[in-house]
Amino acid sequence: MFVKHSRLDRLMLALNAAFLTLAVLVVILPLVYVVIASFMDPSVLLSRGISFKISDWSTEGYKMILTNPAMLRGFANAVFYASAFAFLTVMVSVCAGYALSDDRLKGKGLFMTLFLFTMFFGGGLVPTYLLVKNLGLLDTVWAVIIPGAVNVWNIILSRTFFKGVPKELKEASNVDGASEMRIFFSIVLPLSKPIIFVLALYAFVGQWNSYFDAMIYLDNPNLHPLQLVLRSILIQNQVDPSMISDQLAAAEMKRLSEIIKYAAIVVSSLPLIIMYPFFQKYFEKGVMVGSIK
Repeated sequence: MFVKHSRLDRLMLALNAAFLTLAVLVVILPLVYVVIASFMDPSVLLSRGISFKISDWSTEGYKMILTNPAMLRGFANAVFYASAFAFLTVMVSVCAGYALSDDRLKGKGLFMTLFLFTMFFGGGLVPTYLLVKNLGLLDTVWAVIIPGAVNVWNIILSRTFFKGVPKELKEASNVDGASEMRIFFSIVLPLSKPIIFVLALYAFVGQWNSYFDAMIYLDNPNLHPLQLVLRSILIQNQVDPSMISDQLAAAEMKRLSEIIKYAAIVVSSLPLIIMYPFFQKYFEKGVMVGSIK
């Protein structure tokens, strides 16, 4: 059906198209630049900028990173940390959100008050470190996974989503003799894919990009995630030229730093770029939880 737009409507559509085009370019162009730069000879990149001549391209940065045993070990650790953290976060969030969405829960207001209190007030780094230490979690994988697994905002999102599940489904299941556990796992969870996938994506991305907790709690280099390994590689290749008497050596160190920098960005971002299309169909519905009444 053809819809005739007024002049003002056409102007607004044109402005929207221009804005969206600009937004896409702002996102895409830096990504394209980093990918191309990761394959270029740093001397060419620093002197002439981006070049599309094959002779100016190099895979030395990727070879240096991917042949480093610490990189492969860090990649495996990062996948494990992010996956385990996402699973634990989602399970805690949906279980707590489902319980808090039920009006029959006694003390629901008290629980929500305690949860909300932790959003605004925290003990800080030192008490958290002492708590992790006293629990015997230092230098273990659980020091990275457990402390941040309970996310109050995720619990609130889950609670809001479960409040939108028709009560008639639960009532009909109760009439048929289903227990609360059976209702939750057989009826509610299959209907909760949007919120589950969105929470999992948020948790996975957050943990994947994190290195601070690992830097604080993990001393064993075999337990370091990818981001901490990349940080160590970049720091090792960033030497103050004033400390090196040989100018050729200083130039070589700068060249190696440029090679590794862009290749490291691509390597660390690639899993997230590959994963997002599989979550995209649930993403829009999940992030809109609570926006429509």
